[in-house]
Amino acid sequence: MSTFLLEIVTPERLVYSEQVDSITARGIEGELGILPGHIPMVTPLQIAPIYIKNGKESKRVAIGGGFIEVRKDKVVVLAESAEFPENIDVDRARAAKERAERRLSSQSNQDHFDHRRAEIALQKAVNRINVYGK
Repeated sequence: MSTFLLEIVTPERLVYSEQVDSITARGIEGELGILPGHIPMVTPLQIAPIYIKNGKESKRVAIGGGFIEVRKDKVVVLAESAEFPENIDVDRARAAKERAERRLSSQSNQDHFDHRRAEIALQKAVNRINVYGK
């Protein structure tokens, strides 16, 4: 079975670069299954895990939004943030989740921008907690 190069890049560093069999990611239009030979495309990513398959090995990565670019022999994920379960500080993620929930529940004097930031912070915290816990 053929493979393709997967690179996951954040503004800070190259997080992952290996040959893989397939990946599953969540774009804005829904789930994307990428196999070798996939048609080239670029699409935004939701705040959600990416699942990586390489032989019998499976990995997941908490992605904090970004873009995926599928080329003929390479897939590049340009992510705002990317963390493997072993790198997630789950206590910090739970604290961030609680802060975001408090901000969302106290809607007084909160403009639309602050509300949206709190929603995104909540999504990122829940994503990190879910990736850590599976």
